[in-house]
Amino acid sequence: MAMTALKIQLMPESPQTDLEKIKKEIKKRIEEQTGKISKIEEQEIAFGLKAIVVTIAWPEEKDTDTAETALSEIEGVSSAQITDYRGAFG
Repeated sequence: MAMTALKIQLMPESPQTDLEKIKKEIKKRIEEQTGKISKIEEQEIAFGLKAIVVTIAWPEEKDTDTAETALSEIEGVSSAQITDYRGAFG
């Protein structure tokens, strides 16, 4: 099965949003969709607000919108956007 590498940036609703809770939900939702988490990191935005940037291995035959939509529906997330898409070996 061919894989793609996706990098998705999630913006929390506020600086007080529990990022650890969101990270746990990210893992759960990506694994449910047969994706694999490569890396989850926090990125400083401004005024205490941090984005979560997740890099995943995603099956090439699955629509990338599925991953983006699943992550944007997490409680406490205001938006999720694919910021990088690359072909990968798998």
